[in-house]
Amino acid sequence: MSLLKSVLSQVLSWISLYQILVLISTGLVVLVAAWMAKLLIRHAWYTHKLSCFSKPPVHSWLIGHLGQMQSTEEGLLQVDELVQTYTHSCSWFFGPFYHFVRLFHPDYVKPLLMAPASITVKDELIYGHLRPWLGQSLLLSNGEEWSRKRRLLTPAFHFDILKNYVVKFNTSADTMHEKWQHLVAEGRNNIEMFDHVTLMTLDSLLQCAFSYNSNCQHSPSEYVSAIVELSDLVIARRHRILHHWDWFYWKTQQGRQFKKALSIVHRFTREVVLQRRALIKQQAETQSQSNLTTRKNRKKDFVDIILLSKDEDGQGLGDEEILAEAHTFMFAGHDTTASAICWTLYNLARHEHYQERCRQEVMDLMQGRDSHEIEWDDLSNLPFTTMCIRESLRLHSPVQAVTRKYTQDMPLPEGRTVPDGVICLVSIYGTHHNPAVWTNPHEFNPLRFDPTNTEGRNSHAFIPFSSGPRNCIGQKFALAELRVVVALTLLRFRLTPGVDPEIGSGSRAVRRLPQLVLRAEGGLWLQLENLEEPQEK
Repeated sequence: MSLLKSVLSQVLSWISLYQILVLISTGLVVLVAAWMAKLLIRHAWYTHKLSCFSKPPVHSWLIGHLGQMQSTEEGLLQVDELVQTYTHSCSWFFGPFYHFVRLFHPDYVKPLLMAPASITVKDELIYGHLRPWLGQSLLLSNGEEWSRKRRLLTPAFHFDILKNYVVKFNTSADTMHEKWQHLVAEGRNNIEMFDHVTLMTLDSLLQCAFSYNSNCQHSPSEYVSAIVELSDLVIARRHRILHHWDWFYWKTQQGRQFKKALSIVHRFTREVVLQRRALIKQQAETQSQSNLTTRKNRKKDFVDIILLSKDEDGQGLGDEEILAEAHTFMFAGHDTTASAICWTLYNLARHEHYQERCRQEVMDLMQGRDSHEIEWDDLSNLPFTTMCIRESLRLHSPVQAVTRKYTQDMPLPEGRTVPDGVICLVSIYGTHHNPAVWTNPHEFNPLRFDPTNTEGRNSHAFIPFSSGPRNCIGQKFALAELRVVVALTLLRFRLTPGVDPEIGSGSRAVRRLPQLVLRAEGGLWLQLENLEEPQEK
Protein backbone atom coordinates (compact mmCIF):
# COMPACT_ATOMS: atom_id res chain seq x y z
CA MET A 1 0.00 0.00 0.00
CA SER A 2 2.79 2.39 0.90
CA LEU A 3 4.48 1.60 -2.43
CA LEU A 4 1.26 2.45 -4.29
CA LYS A 5 0.96 5.76 -2.43
CA SER A 6 4.55 6.56 -3.27
CA VAL A 7 4.02 5.83 -6.96
CA LEU A 8 0.81 7.89 -7.04
CA SER A 9 2.56 10.75 -5.28
CA GLN A 10 5.38 10.65 -7.81
CA VAL A 11 2.94 10.58 -10.74
CA LEU A 12 1.01 13.54 -9.30
CA SER A 13 4.22 15.49 -8.81
CA TRP A 14 5.17 14.84 -12.45
CA ILE A 15 1.75 15.98 -13.58
CA SER A 16 2.07 19.13 -11.45
CA LEU A 17 5.52 19.78 -12.86
CA TYR A 18 4.21 19.30 -16.39
CA GLN A 19 1.34 21.69 -15.74
CA ILE A 20 3.75 24.26 -14.35
CA LEU A 21 5.99 23.93 -17.39
CA VAL A 22 2.98 24.29 -19.69
CA LEU A 23 1.87 27.40 -17.82
CA ILE A 24 5.37 28.87 -17.95
CA SER A 25 5.81 28.16 -21.65
CA THR A 26 2.34 29.55 -22.38
CA GLY A 27 3.18 32.68 -20.40
CA LEU A 28 6.47 33.08 -22.26
CA VAL A 29 4.73 32.70 -25.60
CA VAL A 30 2.21 35.36 -24.58
CA LEU A 31 4.98 37.71 -23.42
CA VAL A 32 7.00 37.20 -26.60
CA ALA A 33 3.90 37.69 -28.75
CA ALA A 34 3.05 40.89 -26.88
CA TRP A 35 6.63 42.14 -27.22
CA MET A 36 6.66 41.39 -30.97
CA ALA A 37 3.28 43.09 -31.44
CA LYS A 38 4.51 46.18 -29.60
CA LEU A 39 7.71 46.16 -31.69
CA LEU A 40 5.82 45.91 -34.98
CA ILE A 41 3.35 48.65 -33.99
CA ARG A 42 6.28 50.88 -33.02
CA HIS A 43 7.99 50.06 -36.33
CA ALA A 44 4.87 50.94 -38.33
CA TRP A 45 4.50 54.20 -36.39
CA TYR A 46 8.13 55.28 -36.99
CA THR A 47 7.89 54.26 -40.66
CA HIS A 48 4.90 56.56 -41.02
CA LYS A 49 6.49 59.45 -39.09
CA LEU A 50 9.71 59.21 -41.16
CA SER A 51 7.87 59.17 -44.50
CA CYS A 52 8.83 62.84 -44.95
CA PHE A 53 12.40 61.62 -45.57
CA SER A 54 13.48 59.78 -48.71
CA LYS A 55 14.20 56.11 -48.05
CA PRO A 56 16.88 54.19 -49.98
CA PRO A 57 15.84 50.74 -51.30
CA VAL A 58 15.45 48.05 -48.62
CA HIS A 59 15.62 44.25 -48.53
CA SER A 60 12.08 44.14 -47.12
CA TRP A 61 9.65 46.20 -45.06
CA LEU A 62 10.67 44.27 -41.95
CA ILE A 63 14.44 43.80 -42.37
CA GLY A 64 15.11 47.24 -43.80
CA HIS A 65 18.74 48.21 -44.34
CA LEU A 66 20.17 45.59 -42.00
CA GLY A 67 23.59 44.55 -43.31
CA GLN A 68 23.89 47.45 -45.76
CA MET A 69 26.19 49.66 -43.65
CA GLN A 70 29.81 48.60 -44.07
CA SER A 71 32.94 49.74 -42.24
CA THR A 72 35.00 49.51 -45.44
CA GLU A 73 36.06 51.56 -48.44
CA GLU A 74 32.86 50.37 -50.12
CA GLY A 75 30.86 51.68 -47.15
CA LEU A 76 32.30 55.18 -47.67
CA LEU A 77 31.58 54.99 -51.40
CA GLN A 78 28.00 54.06 -50.46
CA VAL A 79 27.78 57.28 -48.40
CA ASP A 80 28.99 59.20 -51.46
CA GLU A 81 26.13 57.65 -53.45
CA LEU A 82 23.58 58.55 -50.76
CA VAL A 83 24.82 62.14 -50.71
CA GLN A 84 24.74 62.35 -54.50
CA THR A 85 21.21 60.94 -54.59
CA TYR A 86 19.50 62.54 -51.59
CA THR A 87 21.59 65.73 -51.09
CA HIS A 88 20.70 66.41 -47.46
CA SER A 89 19.16 63.41 -45.62
CA CYS A 90 17.42 60.05 -45.81
CA SER A 91 15.75 57.58 -43.45
CA TRP A 92 17.31 54.24 -42.54
CA PHE A 93 16.32 51.35 -40.29
CA PHE A 94 17.66 48.04 -38.97
CA GLY A 95 14.77 45.60 -38.80
CA PRO A 96 12.00 46.77 -36.48
CA PHE A 97 14.57 47.61 -33.79
CA TYR A 98 16.46 50.78 -34.75
CA HIS A 99 15.25 53.77 -36.77
CA PHE A 100 17.63 56.43 -38.08
CA VAL A 101 17.75 59.65 -40.01
CA ARG A 102 21.07 60.05 -41.83
CA LEU A 103 22.05 63.68 -42.39
CA PHE A 104 24.82 65.09 -44.58
CA HIS A 105 24.09 68.74 -45.32
CA PRO A 106 24.94 71.74 -43.09
CA ASP A 107 21.37 73.10 -43.19
CA TYR A 108 20.08 69.82 -41.71
CA VAL A 109 23.02 69.12 -39.43
CA LYS A 110 23.06 72.51 -37.72
CA PRO A 111 19.62 72.43 -35.99
CA LEU A 112 20.49 69.05 -34.44
CA LEU A 113 24.04 69.76 -33.28
CA MET A 114 23.08 73.21 -31.96
CA ALA A 115 20.11 71.85 -29.96
CA PRO A 116 20.31 72.45 -26.19
CA ALA A 117 22.20 69.77 -24.27
CA SER A 118 19.16 69.37 -22.00
CA ILE A 119 17.22 67.63 -24.82
CA THR A 120 20.18 65.82 -26.41
CA VAL A 121 20.91 62.17 -25.57
CA LYS A 122 23.77 59.86 -26.59
CA ASP A 123 22.21 56.66 -27.91
CA GLU A 124 23.22 53.27 -26.53
CA LEU A 125 23.49 51.50 -29.91
CA ILE A 126 26.68 53.36 -30.85
CA TYR A 127 28.05 54.42 -27.46
CA GLY A 128 26.78 51.71 -25.10
CA HIS A 129 29.70 49.33 -25.77
CA LEU A 130 32.08 51.96 -24.39
CA ARG A 131 30.31 52.25 -21.03
CA PRO A 132 32.14 49.37 -19.25
CA TRP A 133 35.39 51.13 -20.12
CA LEU A 134 34.53 54.84 -19.85
CA GLY A 135 31.79 54.72 -17.21
CA GLN A 136 29.37 57.62 -16.84
CA SER A 137 31.86 60.10 -18.30
CA LEU A 138 31.30 63.38 -20.13
CA LEU A 139 31.17 61.49 -23.44
CA LEU A 140 28.35 59.20 -22.30
CA SER A 141 26.35 61.23 -19.79
CA ASN A 142 23.28 63.37 -20.47
CA GLY A 143 21.21 66.22 -19.08
CA GLU A 144 22.22 68.06 -15.94
CA GLU A 145 24.87 65.46 -15.14
CA TRP A 146 26.57 66.24 -18.47
CA SER A 147 26.27 70.03 -17.91
CA ARG A 148 27.92 69.83 -14.49
CA LYS A 149 30.78 67.68 -15.78
CA ARG A 150 31.34 69.95 -18.77
CA ARG A 151 31.66 72.95 -16.44
CA LEU A 152 34.10 71.10 -14.20
CA LEU A 153 36.26 69.80 -17.05
CA THR A 154 36.46 72.98 -19.15
CA PRO A 155 39.38 74.45 -17.10
CA ALA A 156 41.49 71.41 -18.02
CA PHE A 157 41.49 72.61 -21.65
CA HIS A 158 42.13 76.31 -21.03
CA PHE A 159 44.87 77.92 -23.13
CA ASP A 160 47.07 78.44 -20.07
CA ILE A 161 47.00 74.68 -19.42
CA LEU A 162 47.54 73.75 -23.08
CA LYS A 163 50.70 75.86 -23.14
CA ASN A 164 52.28 73.44 -20.68
CA TYR A 165 51.41 70.48 -22.89
CA VAL A 166 53.30 71.79 -25.95
CA VAL A 167 56.62 70.82 -24.36
CA LYS A 168 55.36 67.25 -23.97
CA PHE A 169 54.18 67.18 -27.61
CA ASN A 170 57.70 68.15 -28.67
CA THR A 171 59.31 65.50 -26.47
CA SER A 172 57.12 62.68 -27.75
CA ALA A 173 57.56 63.76 -31.38
CA ASP A 174 61.34 63.92 -30.87
CA THR A 175 61.35 60.32 -29.63
CA MET A 176 59.36 59.13 -32.64
CA HIS A 177 61.58 61.03 -35.06
CA GLU A 178 64.75 59.58 -33.54
CA LYS A 179 63.33 56.11 -34.18
CA TRP A 180 62.57 57.06 -37.77
CA GLN A 181 66.05 58.49 -38.32
CA HIS A 182 67.64 55.24 -37.18
CA LEU A 183 65.29 53.18 -39.37
CA VAL A 184 66.10 55.32 -42.40
CA ALA A 185 69.85 55.04 -41.65
CA GLU A 186 69.43 51.25 -41.72
CA GLY A 187 67.73 51.45 -45.13
CA ARG A 188 64.23 50.83 -43.74
CA ASN A 189 62.65 54.03 -44.99
CA ASN A 190 59.24 52.54 -45.92
CA ILE A 191 57.33 53.06 -42.67
CA GLU A 192 53.75 52.33 -41.57
CA MET A 193 52.46 55.49 -39.93
CA PHE A 194 49.66 54.32 -37.63
CA ASP A 195 51.80 51.98 -35.51
CA HIS A 196 54.37 54.68 -34.78
CA VAL A 197 52.08 57.69 -34.47
CA THR A 198 49.59 55.91 -32.19
CA LEU A 199 52.38 55.04 -29.75
CA MET A 200 53.57 58.65 -29.92
CA THR A 201 50.12 60.08 -29.11
CA LEU A 202 49.70 57.59 -26.25
CA ASP A 203 53.12 58.60 -24.94
CA SER A 204 52.24 62.31 -24.97
CA LEU A 205 48.78 61.71 -23.47
CA LEU A 206 50.22 59.73 -20.57
CA GLN A 207 52.53 62.65 -19.86
CA CYS A 208 49.74 65.23 -20.18
CA ALA A 209 47.17 63.23 -18.22
CA PHE A 210 49.26 61.63 -15.47
CA SER A 211 52.80 63.12 -15.74
CA TYR A 212 53.78 59.51 -16.45
CA ASN A 213 56.76 58.63 -18.62
CA SER A 214 55.80 55.25 -20.04
CA ASN A 215 58.69 54.82 -22.50
CA CYS A 216 56.05 53.04 -24.61
CA GLN A 217 57.67 54.13 -27.87
CA HIS A 218 60.73 52.03 -27.08
CA SER A 219 59.51 49.16 -24.94
CA PRO A 220 56.19 47.35 -24.42
CA SER A 221 53.77 48.83 -21.89
CA GLU A 222 51.05 46.65 -20.36
CA TYR A 223 48.76 49.67 -19.99
CA VAL A 224 49.27 50.91 -23.56
CA SER A 225 48.80 47.40 -24.98
CA ALA A 226 45.56 47.06 -23.01
CA ILE A 227 44.20 50.37 -24.39
CA VAL A 228 44.95 49.30 -27.96
CA GLU A 229 43.31 45.91 -27.32
CA LEU A 230 40.18 47.49 -25.84
CA SER A 231 39.78 49.72 -28.90
CA ASP A 232 40.07 46.71 -31.21
CA LEU A 233 37.58 44.69 -29.15
CA VAL A 234 34.99 47.49 -29.18
CA ILE A 235 35.20 47.57 -32.99
CA ALA A 236 34.89 43.78 -33.24
CA ARG A 237 31.86 43.77 -30.92
CA ARG A 238 29.96 46.22 -33.10
CA HIS A 239 30.14 43.84 -36.05
CA ARG A 240 28.67 40.83 -34.19
CA ILE A 241 24.98 41.33 -33.54
CA LEU A 242 24.79 38.70 -30.75
CA HIS A 243 27.64 40.44 -28.93
CA HIS A 244 25.43 43.51 -28.50
CA TRP A 245 23.73 41.76 -25.57
CA ASP A 246 25.87 41.85 -22.42
CA TRP A 247 24.61 38.53 -21.05
CA PHE A 248 25.93 36.81 -24.17
CA TYR A 249 29.07 38.88 -24.78
CA TRP A 250 30.63 38.39 -21.35
CA LYS A 251 30.50 34.61 -21.85
CA THR A 252 32.49 34.75 -25.12
CA GLN A 253 36.26 34.66 -25.50
CA GLN A 254 36.24 38.27 -26.70
CA GLY A 255 34.20 39.29 -23.66
CA ARG A 256 36.72 37.64 -21.34
CA GLN A 257 39.58 39.35 -23.19
CA PHE A 258 37.80 42.67 -22.81
CA LYS A 259 37.41 42.20 -19.06
CA LYS A 260 41.08 41.26 -18.69
CA ALA A 261 42.31 44.31 -20.61
CA LEU A 262 39.79 46.48 -18.80
CA SER A 263 41.11 45.41 -15.39
CA ILE A 264 44.65 46.45 -16.42
CA VAL A 265 43.54 49.89 -17.59
CA HIS A 266 41.26 50.55 -14.64
CA ARG A 267 43.85 49.38 -12.10
CA PHE A 268 46.54 51.68 -13.52
CA THR A 269 44.30 54.74 -13.62
CA ARG A 270 42.86 54.10 -10.16
CA GLU A 271 46.33 53.86 -8.62
CA VAL A 272 47.44 57.12 -10.24
CA VAL A 273 44.30 59.02 -9.25
CA LEU A 274 44.25 57.80 -5.63
CA GLN A 275 47.95 58.55 -5.18
CA ARG A 276 47.50 62.03 -6.64
CA ARG A 277 44.47 62.77 -4.46
CA ALA A 278 46.43 61.71 -1.38
CA LEU A 279 49.34 63.95 -2.43
CA ILE A 280 47.08 66.97 -2.96
CA LYS A 281 45.45 66.41 0.44
CA GLN A 282 48.84 66.13 2.09
CA GLN A 283 50.06 69.33 0.44
CA ALA A 284 46.91 71.16 1.49
CA GLU A 285 47.42 70.12 5.12
CA THR A 286 51.15 70.79 5.22
CA GLN A 287 52.14 74.43 5.06
CA SER A 288 55.90 73.95 5.00
CA GLN A 289 57.88 76.04 2.53
CA SER A 290 59.25 72.97 0.76
CA ASN A 291 55.76 71.71 -0.08
CA LEU A 292 54.63 75.14 -1.23
CA THR A 293 57.62 75.33 -3.53
CA THR A 294 56.90 71.87 -4.94
CA ARG A 295 53.30 72.78 -5.65
CA LYS A 296 54.32 76.02 -7.33
CA ASN A 297 57.03 74.56 -9.53
CA ARG A 298 55.36 71.36 -10.74
CA LYS A 299 53.14 71.91 -13.77
CA LYS A 300 49.58 70.69 -13.31
CA ASP A 301 48.47 67.77 -15.47
CA PHE A 302 44.93 66.70 -16.42
CA VAL A 303 44.37 64.66 -13.25
CA ASP A 304 45.56 67.52 -11.01
CA ILE A 305 43.12 69.93 -12.59
CA ILE A 306 40.03 67.72 -12.44
CA LEU A 307 40.88 66.71 -8.85
CA LEU A 308 40.98 70.37 -7.82
CA SER A 309 38.00 71.55 -9.89
CA LYS A 310 34.87 72.58 -7.94
CA ASP A 311 31.35 73.50 -9.04
CA GLU A 312 29.31 76.49 -7.89
CA ASP A 313 28.35 74.57 -4.72
CA GLY A 314 31.97 73.82 -3.90
CA GLN A 315 31.60 70.15 -4.88
CA GLY A 316 34.19 68.38 -6.99
CA LEU A 317 34.12 65.15 -8.94
CA GLY A 318 34.10 61.89 -6.99
CA ASP A 319 36.79 59.24 -7.46
CA GLU A 320 34.68 57.17 -9.88
CA GLU A 321 33.83 60.27 -11.92
CA ILE A 322 37.49 61.25 -12.13
CA LEU A 323 38.45 57.75 -13.20
CA ALA A 324 35.80 57.86 -15.93
CA GLU A 325 37.09 61.20 -17.26
CA ALA A 326 40.71 60.03 -17.19
CA HIS A 327 39.77 56.90 -19.17
CA THR A 328 37.84 59.05 -21.67
CA PHE A 329 40.76 61.48 -22.09
CA MET A 330 43.05 58.59 -23.00
CA PHE A 331 40.51 56.83 -25.23
CA ALA A 332 39.25 59.89 -27.12
CA GLY A 333 42.63 61.60 -27.34
CA HIS A 334 45.05 59.04 -28.68
CA ASP A 335 43.28 57.37 -31.64
CA THR A 336 41.61 60.47 -33.09
CA THR A 337 44.76 62.60 -32.98
CA ALA A 338 46.89 59.76 -34.37
CA SER A 339 44.47 59.34 -37.27
CA ALA A 340 44.49 63.07 -38.01
CA ILE A 341 48.32 63.21 -37.98
CA CYS A 342 48.70 60.15 -40.22
CA TRP A 343 46.24 61.34 -42.86
CA THR A 344 47.73 64.84 -42.85
CA LEU A 345 51.20 63.42 -43.50
CA TYR A 346 49.71 61.13 -46.18
CA ASN A 347 48.02 64.03 -47.98
CA LEU A 348 51.19 66.12 -47.89
CA ALA A 349 53.20 63.15 -49.18
CA ARG A 350 50.87 62.99 -52.19
CA HIS A 351 51.11 66.75 -52.86
CA GLU A 352 54.78 67.70 -52.91
CA HIS A 353 54.20 71.40 -53.68
CA TYR A 354 52.02 71.84 -50.60
CA GLN A 355 54.50 69.86 -48.51
CA GLU A 356 57.38 72.11 -49.60
CA ARG A 357 55.39 75.24 -48.85
CA CYS A 358 54.63 73.97 -45.33
CA ARG A 359 58.26 73.00 -44.81
CA GLN A 360 59.47 76.44 -45.86
CA GLU A 361 56.98 78.03 -43.46
CA VAL A 362 58.39 75.97 -40.57
CA MET A 363 62.00 76.63 -41.60
CA ASP A 364 61.35 80.37 -41.68
CA LEU A 365 59.87 80.12 -38.19
CA MET A 366 62.91 78.21 -36.88
CA GLN A 367 65.47 80.52 -38.46
CA GLY A 368 68.07 81.76 -36.00
CA ARG A 369 67.12 79.31 -33.23
CA ASP A 370 69.59 76.99 -31.56
CA SER A 371 67.10 74.16 -31.17
CA HIS A 372 64.16 73.02 -33.24
CA GLU A 373 61.29 73.14 -30.79
CA ILE A 374 57.79 74.37 -31.52
CA GLU A 375 56.58 76.77 -28.84
CA TRP A 376 53.05 77.79 -27.97
CA ASP A 377 53.33 81.19 -29.66
CA ASP A 378 54.56 79.48 -32.86
CA LEU A 379 51.23 77.73 -33.41
CA SER A 380 49.55 80.92 -34.60
CA ASN A 381 52.44 81.57 -37.01
CA LEU A 382 51.88 78.47 -39.15
CA PRO A 383 48.92 79.65 -41.26
CA PHE A 384 49.50 77.51 -44.37
CA THR A 385 50.39 74.39 -42.37
CA THR A 386 47.17 74.90 -40.40
CA MET A 387 45.22 75.22 -43.67
CA CYS A 388 46.66 71.87 -44.80
CA ILE A 389 45.72 70.28 -41.48
CA ARG A 390 42.16 71.57 -41.74
CA GLU A 391 41.80 70.35 -45.32
CA SER A 392 43.06 66.93 -44.26
CA LEU A 393 40.52 66.92 -41.42
CA ARG A 394 37.84 67.64 -44.02
CA LEU A 395 39.00 65.04 -46.52
CA HIS A 396 39.94 62.35 -43.98
CA SER A 397 38.05 63.22 -40.81
CA PRO A 398 39.13 60.83 -38.00
CA VAL A 399 35.51 60.41 -36.82
CA GLN A 400 33.14 59.65 -39.68
CA ALA A 401 29.84 60.29 -37.90
CA VAL A 402 28.27 61.17 -34.57
CA THR A 403 24.85 60.07 -33.36
CA ARG A 404 22.27 61.83 -31.25
CA LYS A 405 18.77 61.21 -29.93
CA TYR A 406 16.40 63.89 -28.72
CA THR A 407 13.73 63.94 -26.06
CA GLN A 408 11.37 65.93 -28.29
CA ASP A 409 10.51 66.19 -31.98
CA MET A 410 13.18 68.14 -33.89
CA PRO A 411 12.08 70.42 -36.77
CA LEU A 412 14.30 70.51 -39.87
CA PRO A 413 14.16 72.54 -43.10
CA GLU A 414 11.40 72.09 -45.68
CA GLY A 415 8.85 71.02 -43.07
CA ARG A 416 10.59 67.77 -42.11
CA THR A 417 10.62 66.55 -38.50
CA VAL A 418 12.75 64.00 -36.67
CA PRO A 419 10.45 62.23 -34.18
CA ASP A 420 11.40 61.92 -30.52
CA GLY A 421 13.51 58.77 -29.98
CA VAL A 422 14.84 58.34 -33.53
CA ILE A 423 18.63 58.05 -33.84
CA CYS A 424 20.10 60.96 -35.82
CA LEU A 425 23.26 59.84 -37.59
CA VAL A 426 25.12 63.05 -38.47
CA SER A 427 27.52 62.07 -41.23
CA ILE A 428 30.68 64.14 -40.87
CA TYR A 429 32.10 62.28 -43.86
CA GLY A 430 28.97 62.92 -45.95
CA THR A 431 28.88 66.62 -45.05
CA HIS A 432 32.59 67.05 -45.81
CA HIS A 433 32.21 65.31 -49.20
CA ASN A 434 28.90 66.82 -50.26
CA PRO A 435 29.23 68.35 -53.76
CA ALA A 436 26.35 70.70 -52.94
CA VAL A 437 28.59 72.17 -50.21
CA TRP A 438 32.17 71.73 -51.49
CA THR A 439 33.52 72.12 -55.01
CA ASN A 440 35.44 68.99 -56.08
CA PRO A 441 34.99 67.53 -52.58
CA HIS A 442 37.34 64.54 -53.11
CA GLU A 443 40.34 66.70 -54.00
CA PHE A 444 42.93 67.89 -51.47
CA ASN A 445 42.94 71.67 -51.71
CA PRO A 446 44.10 73.53 -48.59
CA LEU A 447 43.33 76.88 -50.20
CA ARG A 448 39.69 76.22 -49.30
CA PHE A 449 40.68 77.35 -45.81
CA ASP A 450 42.40 80.53 -46.89
CA PRO A 451 40.53 83.28 -44.97
CA THR A 452 39.54 84.90 -48.27
CA ASN A 453 37.76 81.69 -49.32
CA THR A 454 35.85 80.98 -46.12
CA GLU A 455 33.57 84.03 -46.20
CA GLY A 456 29.95 83.04 -46.67
CA ARG A 457 30.59 79.35 -45.96
CA ASN A 458 27.99 77.64 -43.81
CA SER A 459 29.23 77.35 -40.22
CA HIS A 460 28.43 73.61 -40.27
CA ALA A 461 30.09 72.73 -43.56
CA PHE A 462 33.26 71.80 -41.62
CA ILE A 463 32.60 69.82 -38.43
CA PRO A 464 35.54 67.44 -37.70
CA PHE A 465 35.03 67.99 -33.95
CA SER A 466 31.22 68.04 -34.14
CA SER A 467 29.60 71.32 -33.08
CA GLY A 468 27.28 72.95 -30.60
CA PRO A 469 27.12 72.41 -26.84
CA ARG A 470 28.24 68.76 -27.15
CA ASN A 471 31.22 69.40 -29.41
CA CYS A 472 34.62 67.86 -28.69
CA ILE A 473 35.97 69.46 -25.51
CA GLY A 474 39.55 68.50 -26.50
CA GLN A 475 39.66 70.03 -29.99
CA LYS A 476 42.16 72.77 -29.07
CA PHE A 477 44.38 70.12 -27.48
CA ALA A 478 44.22 68.02 -30.66
CA LEU A 479 44.90 70.94 -33.01
CA ALA A 480 47.89 72.03 -30.93
CA GLU A 481 49.43 68.54 -31.02
CA LEU A 482 48.68 68.23 -34.74
CA ARG A 483 50.54 71.43 -35.57
CA VAL A 484 53.53 70.55 -33.40
CA VAL A 485 53.95 67.02 -34.79
CA VAL A 486 53.30 67.91 -38.45
CA ALA A 487 55.66 70.91 -38.32
CA LEU A 488 58.51 68.96 -36.72
CA THR A 489 58.00 66.01 -39.08
CA LEU A 490 58.26 68.22 -42.18
CA LEU A 491 61.31 69.95 -40.76
CA ARG A 492 63.12 66.63 -40.38
CA PHE A 493 61.77 64.42 -43.20
CA ARG A 494 60.68 64.58 -46.80
CA LEU A 495 57.62 62.40 -47.36
CA THR A 496 56.51 60.46 -50.42
CA PRO A 497 53.84 57.75 -50.79
CA GLY A 498 55.08 54.36 -49.58
CA VAL A 499 54.36 50.77 -50.53
CA ASP A 500 52.41 48.19 -48.54
CA PRO A 501 54.91 45.27 -48.41
CA GLU A 502 52.02 42.78 -48.48
CA ILE A 503 51.05 44.06 -51.93
CA GLY A 504 54.33 45.33 -53.40
CA SER A 505 54.97 47.85 -56.15
CA GLY A 506 52.25 48.78 -58.57
CA SER A 507 49.80 48.48 -55.70
CA ARG A 508 46.23 49.70 -55.67
CA ALA A 509 45.23 52.98 -54.10
CA VAL A 510 44.98 53.25 -50.33
CA ARG A 511 41.71 51.78 -49.11
CA ARG A 512 40.17 53.69 -46.23
CA LEU A 513 39.03 51.75 -43.19
CA PRO A 514 36.40 53.51 -41.02
CA GLN A 515 36.50 51.98 -37.53
CA LEU A 516 36.40 53.88 -34.25
CA VAL A 517 38.57 56.31 -36.23
CA LEU A 518 39.52 56.38 -39.91
CA ARG A 519 42.43 54.07 -40.61
CA ALA A 520 43.74 52.35 -43.77
CA GLU A 521 43.53 48.70 -44.81
CA GLY A 522 46.98 47.16 -44.39
CA GLY A 523 48.25 50.37 -42.79
CA LEU A 524 49.29 53.74 -44.17
CA TRP A 525 52.80 53.51 -45.64
CA LEU A 526 55.08 56.45 -46.38
CA GLN A 527 58.66 56.71 -47.68
CA LEU A 528 60.85 58.93 -45.51
CA GLU A 529 63.95 60.85 -46.49
CA ASN A 530 65.94 62.16 -43.56
CA LEU A 531 66.69 65.89 -43.76
CA GLU A 532 68.69 65.99 -40.53
CA GLU A 533 71.52 63.96 -39.06
CA PRO A 534 70.43 61.66 -36.18
CA GLN A 535 71.02 63.33 -32.84
CA GLU A 536 73.63 61.66 -30.68
CA LYS A 537 72.44 60.75 -27.22
